[in-house]
Amino acid sequence: MNKMLKISEAAAIAIHACALLAGKNAKRIDARQISKTLDVSYDHLSKVLQRLSKAHIVKSVKGPGGGFELARDPSKLYLKEVYEVIEGPMQLDKCLFGREICSAKKCILGNLISGINKEVTEYFTRTKVSDIQL
Repeated sequence: MNKMLKISEAAAIAIHACALLAGKNAKRIDARQISKTLDVSYDHLSKVLQRLSKAHIVKSVKGPGGGFELARDPSKLYLKEVYEVIEGPMQLDKCLFGREICSAKKCILGNLISGINKEVTEYFTRTKVSDIQL
């Protein structure tokens, strides 16, 4: 089934992994357990965690009892930051094609696309990882 709102699998994994790491019983979780819990590819998760680690959003602890944990306070980490590590800056496109296609420079869907993009951006900007703990 097609989705109207599309967020890449990598961005979805990043957001869910951070929410899991911010959980009520926050502790280090190894990548295999995160992969199982989220039911996602271990290899894909590993690449996402590597990018989050480079951005200092998560940190990896090696050895016995090691795993991943948030590197920042989840009450000060916003979804937009997590998303942008994976996807780059959020853009407020007004066209499904990413450009203006109508000769009248008016979208056939009115302000629907820009309105949805604005709502998603505002939600990601104001929502903290601590708000969505798994």
